[in-house]
Amino acid sequence: MAVITISRGSFTGGKILAECLADKLGYRCIDRDVIVERAAAYGASQEELRDAMEKPPSFWDRFRHRKYVYLTLIQAALTEEVREGKAVYHGHAGHLLLRGVSHVLRARIIAPVEFRLAMIRDRLKLDRAEAMAYTVRMDQDRAKWTQYLYGVNWGDPTLYDVVLNLEYMDIQEACETITTMANLKCFQETPESLAAMEDLALASKVRANLVCNAATLDLELDVSAHGGVVTIRGKLRTQGQFEQIREVAWKVPGVERLEMSDLVQVLDL
Repeated sequence: MAVITISRGSFTGGKILAECLADKLGYRCIDRDVIVERAAAYGASQEELRDAMEKPPSFWDRFRHRKYVYLTLIQAALTEEVREGKAVYHGHAGHLLLRGVSHVLRARIIAPVEFRLAMIRDRLKLDRAEAMAYTVRMDQDRAKWTQYLYGVNWGDPTLYDVVLNLEYMDIQEACETITTMANLKCFQETPESLAAMEDLALASKVRANLVCNAATLDLELDVSAHGGVVTIRGKLRTQGQFEQIREVAWKVPGVERLEMSDLVQVLDL
């Protein structure tokens, strides 16, 4: 009952692969639009949520806090969507947003330039030069986005459990390979991995509720959870925000204890 994340460049067959895996394994296939819709339920704009998943750092430098808000909502939506397992996600940064859960199988798919150009020209009706420029731009933006948000190189193979190259392997063979891996013992749910997923989901839910609360929406807090104990760290603008954080966090189902001793008030943020 693994969760599979598919990382891919634009037009590398990632969606087709995800649909194949979902069909073979009987999993749900989840794309970016599903996550955006779920995140928007908190009250955010779907258009701005999509921007948060796609815009390069040069855009978000002007809206740094808004970026934090939208990514918080996206992570909360993703963890809630996959927490029951049996899911394939082929959106941005799933392997990074779900870090620390061993039954998440992190796959990356790469494809030769000619493969990608053919798909782009067919789908977007571009000539070869336009298709090449589109590919380069999209890859650069995604690499910058990942580096900016997480401080990692998008192409670093150590971020993934498997990297598949479609130069000689077709989508069906890639699907069979990942299906086999998903059934390996190391990617099965364990009490420890299920607990890690629940901790991630709980922390993400608390953080999302805090960014949606009028009294705490201007804060950027570090929230972690372990077995129902939620730890919140960060800087406050007013002493009153301490009590607001406590009130919001306690309303989230699953919170059994709060640790807030590392919250500090800074008057001139």
